[in-house]
Amino acid sequence: MTTMQDPMELAGDRIDQAAATTGLHSRVTFDSPVAPVAPEPSDARHSEPLLRLTWTDPVTSCHGYLVVHTLVSGIATGGTRMRAGCTMSEVEDLAFGMAAKTATFDLPVGGAKGGIDFDPKDPRAVGVLERFCSAMRPWLDAHWVTAEDLGVPQHLIDEVFARIGLQQSYHAAIVRAANPDQTLARVRAGLNAEVGGGLLGDVIGGYGVAQACLGAADAWGWSTAGTTVAIQGIGTMGGGAAWYLHEAGMRVVAIADAAGTLYHPGGLDIPALLELRDEYGEIDRSKVPADVTLLPRAAVISTQADILVPAAISYAITPDNTYDVAAKVVVEAANAATTPEAEAMLRARGIPVIPDFVANAGAAAWAWWLLLGQVGSDPAESFHRLRTEMRARVALLLDGWISDGRSPRQTAWQLAVTRRDLLAAGGPNQPVLVIP
Repeated sequence: MTTMQDPMELAGDRIDQAAATTGLHSRVTFDSPVAPVAPEPSDARHSEPLLRLTWTDPVTSCHGYLVVHTLVSGIATGGTRMRAGCTMSEVEDLAFGMAAKTATFDLPVGGAKGGIDFDPKDPRAVGVLERFCSAMRPWLDAHWVTAEDLGVPQHLIDEVFARIGLQQSYHAAIVRAANPDQTLARVRAGLNAEVGGGLLGDVIGGYGVAQACLGAADAWGWSTAGTTVAIQGIGTMGGGAAWYLHEAGMRVVAIADAAGTLYHPGGLDIPALLELRDEYGEIDRSKVPADVTLLPRAAVISTQADILVPAAISYAITPDNTYDVAAKVVVEAANAATTPEAEAMLRARGIPVIPDFVANAGAAAWAWWLLLGQVGSDPAESFHRLRTEMRARVALLLDGWISDGRSPRQTAWQLAVTRRDLLAAGGPNQPVLVIP
């Protein structure tokens, strides 16, 4: 691939718009229209999901949501998040993103998402999660493979699944295996494989984001040591990305948590700072080195850095703050991190956005490679597979940006649509769900 020109010199128009907001309901409701399997990129966000379901917790009266965008082989995959203010519209957007991830990475499953409008720090949160999973059991038992997401760590959702008799959050896939016990053992071994003082299942998503950043730097011929990165969010995804970028030799000059932004132009000591995180992913400011500048939380968006990685909440980059973005490229580690309007504004300024359903798809893709027996518990094998696949996709997206002005999202949509067309047509390359 030829070296690309600086992305600040390129411009164009975003191709898609935001999904319409869906109102809350006071009881369980269903809406199951027949949706096209492969929507055109121009109206992808407007395509109807297969199913929307709203749940009301009988104890706290909070709401939970399940959206199944597509079923492939009778199954869909997507995590479960918990945050105060979570909406049906948000979950619907994320479910579409999961459908795009599975198509883009050639996985033989559809896309779904769960969300709960509740504060994960509330002492009642575990009970809410358990009641939500119990209510969703018909889907979790046979059709919906879920996993960790914002506010819901993997170990917690696995504990909840064990209490309701489903063993592990990949249950709907594991029960389809030729040998369920063997598959469950392989999944547990992979998730719990030790790597760098952590667990493979906890770091693989962040590793994939780091590879997306490294791929972007390669595309423009930037040296690794000379490339700077600002990361919003240092939880599982953002913290993992920061760790692997630091290990690769990039300078992570800013990281932000809920308490603010930490900045050092020469590069932060990422391993040391990650050790200072509490159970909610916030860094103990009393132990931060004196040469690190403490800035407001929003300052990470305007940090002078080559790459900006929003890895915290959805809709972090909006029309209100898009002109604060000082980076040359945005790599979405959080789901739906950039609103469509903001992405159009960034594109007009020559700043491409590597979309979430590519950049942060590593954890989902790896989980299915593990389920399908394509990788095992050796971290080196998993890292090599993810590095190879992520770099190839980022190279393709940025090649479209430089060659004919196509946004990375448009190229990625087209790739996803092509895969869905093959599914609809039953072509020779159609993926088939076979779990050993």
